[in-house]
Amino acid sequence: MEILDLSGRKALVVGVANEHSLAWAAAQHFRSAGAALALTYLNDKAKPYVEPLAHDAEAELFLPCDVAVAGQLDAVFDAIRNKWGRLDLVFHSIAWARKEDLHGRLTDCSADGFAESMLISCHSFIRMAKLAEPLMDKGGSLMTLSFYGAEKVVDHYNVMGPVKAALEASVRYLAHELGPKNIRVNAISAGAVATRAASGIAHFDDLLNETMRDAPLRRSIDSCEIGRTALLLASDYTTAVTGEILYADAGFHIEGMAFTECGGARRSP
Repeated sequence: MEILDLSGRKALVVGVANEHSLAWAAAQHFRSAGAALALTYLNDKAKPYVEPLAHDAEAELFLPCDVAVAGQLDAVFDAIRNKWGRLDLVFHSIAWARKEDLHGRLTDCSADGFAESMLISCHSFIRMAKLAEPLMDKGGSLMTLSFYGAEKVVDHYNVMGPVKAALEASVRYLAHELGPKNIRVNAISAGAVATRAASGIAHFDDLLNETMRDAPLRRSIDSCEIGRTALLLASDYTTAVTGEILYADAGFHIEGMAFTECGGARRSP
């Protein structure tokens, strides 16, 4: 029987906020497949929610990581270098926007707010790729999370739409640059799933309901399905896959637009 085996591999998972996080689902699947884990937490406020999870997953490293704080991300990779001397997997699950920019029109987004969201949500992945590169001397897999709002307009996603679009473009360029070193770079475009991050999107329940109504599978997804997708991208079953945006959204992204008799647009059933 074939099995997805990550025995002996070292995985860094960044972005676990609590047990509902997609990053936590990925971490669980990596650990169950045999990988050793390094987990991070955002700050002292988040630590009590993440530390028990790190203990349950037998994480060998548990470190603070606020990518907006100078030196913290570098310290994480220094600790990995000192502990393991190498790295095989990185799972990046960080996204942030100021409340007024997330809930307001992109037209009204401030330059500072846009730059801050881009720095935290997109450039942090580029920085991780740079820091991981010398530790992946035998190849590796870098993964990040995206959403359908990077490709098409999704009401209330606002500033995160162009930010995630930049993240997806970065995946392709990083894949091109790191491919000669056998480092694969991919993104998972996750469907609507209730997480702490998703709770910040206005009318998120409407998006969940639309997914269950319009997606080919007629349902939303769960975090475990994203964890299994991450495991697939981490494994040797996808050694020929890089630069991809892999949709795990019950097929929601394939549904186009139709026109009603009165001329109004709607998603096709």
